[in-house]
Amino acid sequence: MAVEERRSWIMLVVAVVSYAAYLCAVLSWPEGVPLEQAPYAAALLWSVGLSIVVTIAAGIAVAVASGEEGRIKDQRDREIHRFGEYVGLSFVVMGALTALGLAMAEVKPFWIANAIYLSFVLSSVLGSTVKLVSYRLGFHPW
Repeated sequence: MAVEERRSWIMLVVAVVSYAAYLCAVLSWPEGVPLEQAPYAAALLWSVGLSIVVTIAAGIAVAVASGEEGRIKDQRDREIHRFGEYVGLSFVVMGALTALGLAMAEVKPFWIANAIYLSFVLSSVLGSTVKLVSYRLGFHPW
């Protein structure tokens, strides 16, 4: 398995696990109280911060474990990475437009922040999935 493929697996797993942990923290709010009043900011910051740290640490560990092979990227690796990032960034754009619409509709900040965070997670999941599929089934640019 290529080092870049391992990094894609790391990104995918970390994104899903950190978002699931965030949802558990926010949705454990007592029943009968509106969700908008849940203290989401600390959970969101911890989730994002820890996912960044874990992704970096795991990426370093993979690079160290693979030795010299970890520093070599061929043309295929670069193209797969670029294609995955382009596809994944579509969700960031959609999330930004959604957050803009929510802000213009004067929706509570809880929903705006969660729309943005969800767009980041979906971007990471989709981008990583595209990269993994490209590595497994072959990459054929259009």
